This record gives sequence, structure tokens and C-alpha cells, in this order.
Amino acid sequence: MSGRDVLTFGETMLAVRVQGPLGRGARAVTSVAGAESNVAVGLARLGHRVAWAGRVGADEPGRTVLRALRGEGVDLAHATTDAAAPTGALLREDRLPDLTRVHYWRSGSAGSRLTPAQVRPALDAGAAVLHLTGITCALGDGPLACVRAAAEHAGAHGWTVCLDVNHRSRLWDADRAARTLRPLLPSVDVLVASEDELPLVAGDEGDPEPARVDALLAAGVREVVVKRGARGARVRTRSGEDHDVAAVEVRVRDAVGAGDAFCAGYLSGLLDGLDTAGRLRRAVVLGAFAAATDGDWEGLPHRDELPLLDAAPGHAIR
Repeated sequence: MSGRDVLTFGETMLAVRVQGPLGRGARAVTSVAGAESNVAVGLARLGHRVAWAGRVGADEPGRTVLRALRGEGVDLAHATTDAAAPTGALLREDRLPDLTRVHYWRSGSAGSRLTPAQVRPALDAGAAVLHLTGITCALGDGPLACVRAAAEHAGAHGWTVCLDVNHRSRLWDADRAARTLRPLLPSVDVLVASEDELPLVAGDEGDPEPARVDALLAAGVREVVVKRGARGARVRTRSGEDHDVAAVEVRVRDAVGAGDAFCAGYLSGLLDGLDTAGRLRRAVVLGAFAAATDGDWEGLPHRDELPLLDAAPGHAIR
């Protein structure tokens, strides 16, 4: 096994944020965004060795993606470029003060054409943790095959496999997501889901949350982590641990990306050897950092900044 802590892959796109209704010609800000690369940046800022093995187009948006991730210390040795397909794009429209609408241009993108052969060198290079999301499974047959092959490889080599359900209704419907994700469960060690995503991966219609969590643990998942937004998070383990942690109170500026930050925090705690409750606390801290700042990943903390949210509101650190 290599010295890498985490391997992840998926689609990272050019992101354009429009601050107001699109039809009014509102001001736009550009960045890059992708669930897996958001997690990679969060882990890299905390000092973990993380690789992203996604695919971008041979275009300026693709170069922008690679430049941004490289600048954050993410290992791109196995990222690939597709000369025949463009880098995907998304537009985030701040339609109302508390409502963001996301538009995607992903069909036929370089990321949607990712194949197991392109990911294989990254798998062969080794890691301790494989981080996967349901988003990649929704992008097409090739990306789904990558997820399946990577999960099989990780299981055969003793890695920890983390799956963030991360359902995107604009990419696929709930029935298709459930049919695709549930067969992956025997390969998953850590499953992360929001409360409304649990029905996609466990249980029957009408089942309460505890029954769904029990079903996941019975299917082979080692730790089930449930995100509750402003109410914090909960984790239950196959060994019988059960912990609730309250959310860190912050003034929310941009909730998009908070779930990815949460995953980064949980995996960081796992890599640092924190106990289950400690992992959950770090997860809600990173989620709070993301929610309190603009952008998917721009406000994520470096390790020495983790205590910043302990300061009183309005406090100046001098």
C-alpha cells in the first residue's frame, strides 16, 4: 500500500454562481466544484495525503479544475484528460434568499466518460480509504462501473470504503438510485446519508429511521452516519455504539458543500484515530465552516484553524 491516506474520483466542474435571478443579469463568480474534490480539498487542508483520479476536458475549464486542486495540495498523478469531451459545468442561481437552484451541463462531459481502465492506475497505487459518492454512480455506465470496480478492489485490499449517498434528483430519480446503490452496501464500511436519503439505501416504505439503520448494519456496513443539518448528526456502529452530536451554531451564508465538508471531517477523524464521537464532532465542525462561508470548499479550515469556531461571535483573534 502507498503512503496515500485517501483516494477519490468523480466529476469536478467549472462552477458559476449567479448572485440573484439569472434572468436579471446578476453578477457571476466562477470557481470549481465537485463532491469528491470538495472532500479531497477538505482532507488536504487538514494535512492528509489525498488523491483525486477524475477526468476533465482538454480545455480551459479543465485546466482551471486541475490548477485549483493542485494548488490545494491534492495529488493529481492519476487524473486524466479527455481531448474529445468538454469539462462539465454547473450554474448555481441564488434564486431566493434561502433557495439555491443548480443547473448542470454534464451529459457527454469528460467526467461522464470515466472508465475503470482510467481509474485502475490510481487503485494500483494504493490508499487506506476509498471515498465514493452516489453522484458518480448517476453519471453513466462508465462511472458506475468505476465505482463498482473500485469498491471491489478496495475490499480485496483491506481499505476502508466510505460511500456518501449524496442524492441529486436532477441526475436520477429515487427508484433508480435505490436500485443502483443498494447492491453496493456489502462493500461499504462507512455510509453517510442525510435523513431524507436513508430510504434510498435501506428499508421499506414507512420504516422508521432506526429500522433503516439496522438494515444497513445487517447488510455489512460498519458505521452509519446520519446528517441532520442544523440538528447535528448521529452515528451508529455495528459494535453497538450510538452517538449524537449537536451542530455548531454559525451564521449560515452558503449551505452548499456542507455535506462534503462533513464527510471530510469524519474521514479526517477516522485517519487521526479519533473515537466515534470525536469523528462525528470533527465532521460537524467542518460542515459549519463550509456553511459559514461562501463557496463549496473555499472556507474549509487548515488544521490549525479547527478551534476558530470556539471563539465567541464577533471576537477578533489578535
